[in-house]
Amino acid sequence: MPQFIDRRLNPRDKSLGNRQRFLRRARDEIKRAVDKATNDGTITNAGDGGSISIPSQGISEPSFHHTRQHGRHKQIVPGNKEFVAGDRIAKPNGGAGSGGRQGSDSGDGEDSFIFSLSKSEFLDILFDDLELPDMVKASLKDIQACQPHRAGYSNHGTTPNLNVLRTMRNSIGRRIALRRPGTVQLQDLQRELAELEAKDDLDITQCKRVLDLYDKIEGLNRQRRAIAFIDPIDIRYNRFEDRPVPRTKAVMFCLMDVSGSMGEHEKDLAKRFFILLHLFLERRYERVEIVFIRHTHTAREVSEEEFFHSRESGGTVVSTALDVMCNVVKHRYPLVEWNIYAAQASDGDNYSGDTEKCLGILDNDVLAMCQYYAYVEILNPDAQNPFGFTGPGKELWRGYSDLAENWPNFAARHVASRADIYPVFRELFARRDIAGEAS
Repeated sequence: MPQFIDRRLNPRDKSLGNRQRFLRRARDEIKRAVDKATNDGTITNAGDGGSISIPSQGISEPSFHHTRQHGRHKQIVPGNKEFVAGDRIAKPNGGAGSGGRQGSDSGDGEDSFIFSLSKSEFLDILFDDLELPDMVKASLKDIQACQPHRAGYSNHGTTPNLNVLRTMRNSIGRRIALRRPGTVQLQDLQRELAELEAKDDLDITQCKRVLDLYDKIEGLNRQRRAIAFIDPIDIRYNRFEDRPVPRTKAVMFCLMDVSGSMGEHEKDLAKRFFILLHLFLERRYERVEIVFIRHTHTAREVSEEEFFHSRESGGTVVSTALDVMCNVVKHRYPLVEWNIYAAQASDGDNYSGDTEKCLGILDNDVLAMCQYYAYVEILNPDAQNPFGFTGPGKELWRGYSDLAENWPNFAARHVASRADIYPVFRELFARRDIAGEAS
């Protein structure tokens, strides 16, 4: 089995192992702080990491100490000039110490714990329980994913892959075949030689035996040096070969309304939603392609830069974006190989009569081929109900409401302010259980 050794350098004046243990232990508090920081901050800077504040209670390292309830203890306490045994001490007014809500002129308190997260840690925690629903389709074409599998032995390799058992088996077989002298045989000759040399007077036969023993011991040592205990030809390493494995592939279509009815407020919220979606896909998935489609009265596929920064405007015909999406899927993303996802952001206004065409395209083509379709309708802040949106919505929302009842892979939400973006995003892409309910 290969052994992996983490040789990454620790950050300056920090222990990477301790940091990872702390993240696991305080994960719930850190998760709540990250969600709050994302809601209060700027979505475009969500991937930069930064400092967060978590309660200090319960984050201290565990420690062992002797119990005060057992054993014998010696303690010296200071005396006082104000109290004697039996005096009653009044309870102080106000609270002093950690967590007190009232002020105090004495006592020590403790502030919240400030913890700095790197960009990678921030995004991992931010998108920890989110996923693309129903990622099931896989294809053996255009495979780029491979996994290592055991494939016998090799004469070359790295030390962690050394197979000691196979190496020693080869060594023993080679030494037996080449008749390499064993240690026991050499020790017997040396013992006999020592016994003869310990005698004071030796006859001619014994002297000849001593000379013969010297010759045999020298010959055995020479033969042992010539035949190594372990030779390079004995060494065997576990060999692994990469075998292709099926890998799911997905494409996300981002459809954004940039028509004249979309004011600066609506466009800003739509871009923030798609920026958060882009960060989520890049962080959680390696094989997800993103197709950007902007539409006014016409629609076209654009680059990421143009999608977020172009100032194009015009009329509103939503069905053109759906037509472009269907055309791209037909020519580039076969349904048997790709998981199709779509996210649409609009203010809900549409050209008269075009909504029926949109419903027909969605009902007959798009929703049948999509694993998941998310629609976000952006409300005008002037028309927003301060107690929450409860109206029937605009033309697109009223038409899409019927689709949500017939298609379980369709979801629609309202967004009215920057603070609504992240909660709505979590509702749309929360990890779902087997029954299809968000967990």
